[in-house]
Amino acid sequence: MKTSASLCSLFGLCFTLAAQAEVRLPAVISDHMVVQAGKPVAIWGWADAGEEVTVEFAGQKKTVKADAKGDWQVKLEALSPSKEGRELRVHSKVVKDVLVGEVWLASGQSNMAMQIKGELHGSVDDADAVVAAAKHPEIRVFVHDAPFAIYELPVPEGAAAKDRPGKWQVCSPETVGPFSAMGYFFARDLLAEIQQPVGILTSAVGGTPIEGWTSLSAQQKVPELKPLLEDWGKRLDGFVPEAEQKKFLEKKAVWLKERAAAIKAKQPVAKAPLPFKNLQVMKPGGLYAGMIEPLAPYTMRGVIWYQGERNAAGPFSPLYGQQMQLLISDWRARWGDEFHFAWVQLPAVKGVQKLPSEPKGWGVAVRDGQRRALSVPHTSMAITMDLKGELNGHPTNKVDYAKRLSTVVLHDVYQKAIAQPTGPLFKSSTAGNGKMALSFDHAEGLKAKEGNLEGFAIAGVDGKFVWANAKVEGEKVIVWHGKITEPKTVHYAFAGNPKGNLVNGAGIPASPFSTE
Repeated sequence: MKTSASLCSLFGLCFTLAAQAEVRLPAVISDHMVVQAGKPVAIWGWADAGEEVTVEFAGQKKTVKADAKGDWQVKLEALSPSKEGRELRVHSKVVKDVLVGEVWLASGQSNMAMQIKGELHGSVDDADAVVAAAKHPEIRVFVHDAPFAIYELPVPEGAAAKDRPGKWQVCSPETVGPFSAMGYFFARDLLAEIQQPVGILTSAVGGTPIEGWTSLSAQQKVPELKPLLEDWGKRLDGFVPEAEQKKFLEKKAVWLKERAAAIKAKQPVAKAPLPFKNLQVMKPGGLYAGMIEPLAPYTMRGVIWYQGERNAAGPFSPLYGQQMQLLISDWRARWGDEFHFAWVQLPAVKGVQKLPSEPKGWGVAVRDGQRRALSVPHTSMAITMDLKGELNGHPTNKVDYAKRLSTVVLHDVYQKAIAQPTGPLFKSSTAGNGKMALSFDHAEGLKAKEGNLEGFAIAGVDGKFVWANAKVEGEKVIVWHGKITEPKTVHYAFAGNPKGNLVNGAGIPASPFSTE
């Protein structure tokens, strides 16, 4: 009996010691990962308070003790790019097949979430051929197991999540179908040019606003955002997702019966009820807490961002530029890293422009805000006004959108010799003799894509815009109207689907802009 009791005690002690020695890693630090080259690499996790943790990789060995809360982190010294799959050892855990290369976080709403072959947002052009050719084991993509969705019930917690389940996948014809199309094409472009492994962290949810992706605490410090946050407070007051979904399902059931009866009677069918949308998924700070915080501080080169449609209309759309600059500064502060941030400017959509300036048109304020956010250091923007494909809100020619983005990133981040990586960007204006002279960056070969320049509107002190005359003089555009002797402001391509045709020598269109 004593021997049996002693064995039980010994077993219990061993079990206790094993439990105490358990070291946990976030989901993003797992098999097939890509770690960033050329920068100190953060490796972190959790253990018992005071537990000593040893991390080994590529000849380096780092040891640290978990703090009072059980958190620990080490930083490996900068690593050289490597396509060799090696082991990362963390205490008794082994993370296999780790490459060293370039890591980018792909985030935003549905146009970033859109898969190469997907059900929710459709598939890209020539999807089957894209899948068949996706033999790129140097590309790795991290995907959350269960991302949030605005049509489903799960919602982000109020507090920031330490971790969220997910896994890295090696790119192949068998795995690539569910990948973010933008993320994959961007990675493929980079791989072809820099010949280094590329890792893409995907964290995007369709139909979500930018305020969902910025921490709530950061937004609460900005006075200009107070009306927006108050508006959200009113919208969320009393909003219970389960109850709202139940109401929708009841309405849908009634509609289906009425629809069947109408079809049988050969009568017109009433419109279907609006689908259930979970406002709690879109709430300010929610997606940051649930899907971005768990990825910090994974070391990366930067972020690619495709979002803005949800913010493209309404009374708060003029805030977008400020919101975007806040998001960039917020994420950089959380990571403790001034990583690069590149985004897709919203393309032309909706009805063709009729008035000289339509500042309240869909996406106009967002596009201008995106352009103005380029004032933030280490940022890039892909101008996509001419790429079209937005018939249903989700361009299927994602390869073209990704190419615009990768081109400007290859120039700005990787110093590739690309003469004109993006389209003309308004820089400054001067007025005199009844005309305004506009200067641009990326203006070599400035011209009208075809015919005469169009899309320019001009206003005097009264602020009333009229269609303007415009001509190219070297790398400037001269704008005037015979009846406006003292011009004050020029708008270009200021509409949801504008008429502008200004391009540079590379044929890339100018960004819409206001000289204000």
